[in-house]
Amino acid sequence: MTDPDTDPDTDPGKDPPRSRVTMKDVAVKAGVSQSTVSFVLNGLEDMRISPGTRKRVMAAAETLGYRPRGAGRPPKPVGQGVIGMMFDEIATSAFAAISIEGAQEEAWKHNIVLEVVMTGGDRDYEAAILRKWAGDNAIGVIYGSILTHAVTPPEGLAQHRAALLNCYDPEGRYASVVPAERRGGEVATAALIAAGHRRIAFISGEPWMEASDQRMEGYERALRAARIPVDPSLIVEGNFLPSGGRLATLQLMEQDPRPDAIFCANDLTAVGCYEALKELGERPGETIAVMGYDDQEIAQHLSPPLSTVLLPHREMGQWCVEAVMRAAGDRPQDRIACPLVLRGSHGG
Repeated sequence: MTDPDTDPDTDPGKDPPRSRVTMKDVAVKAGVSQSTVSFVLNGLEDMRISPGTRKRVMAAAETLGYRPRGAGRPPKPVGQGVIGMMFDEIATSAFAAISIEGAQEEAWKHNIVLEVVMTGGDRDYEAAILRKWAGDNAIGVIYGSILTHAVTPPEGLAQHRAALLNCYDPEGRYASVVPAERRGGEVATAALIAAGHRRIAFISGEPWMEASDQRMEGYERALRAARIPVDPSLIVEGNFLPSGGRLATLQLMEQDPRPDAIFCANDLTAVGCYEALKELGERPGETIAVMGYDDQEIAQHLSPPLSTVLLPHREMGQWCVEAVMRAAGDRPQDRIACPLVLRGSHGG
């Protein structure tokens, strides 16, 4: 399969379509929380949701063409096979939930139940769960991480058909999937260049994180492709949090000449960037462009809505289910493209 991080024929300015309409899309359209959408669409009448809100949610779902999981298919008997999904953390990242939802949806298409555990990285607990799944004759196991990085999988994983989610084994013993972060950084920067910007700054995340380094590599690659020199003074370290985005932006805006666009390594950094720019009397998307990365929920609610890059965690979860169902011995290593989501802040 083609690697979007290295494929020279992929158009960095093209915005790939999303695979399907989600509850999140309906929530944004209706102007309510995703929980409200879930309660309304699942017909929970005992929740105190006004008739007007229910009507708005149903209208948004119809307009967008949202189809609930399993719509149009007859009910399936539960228990026709199990795939185990093991995460180091869940509560600290919204992306874990998105991956779980994608994997669960794909598994249920094949009449398979997904069992999910969080281990906290405890090796003894991982071993115990893997023994349980072996005793249950599980179809396979998805071993996931909230951070993209190299891992040393537990020994017991070798007893299963397995796929690594958002992490990889340097020895290539298992199928694995990660986001195409370099390509995502390149696509985001190319969009800023296409909007006419030339003095483009980059606020990184914490330097030990692979995602931050790879997004910066993509940023530099896009600048070189456009014959724009990489200026080290325009690259400032952040911390993937609003606090780091604010301080880095204030530092960048002291330069003369100042940047005309700021690419933030994630959306939370962009929140801090917006805060600093507004403190300085700037108008994001008008007097200066801002680009984020991740497409977190908050990106749609900033003013103006944040242009960003979508991390394909749903698609990665689906990919892993397909991988564990393939023939034993098939160990593909894949990177899934991170689509550009343009909303308005990248003008400036």
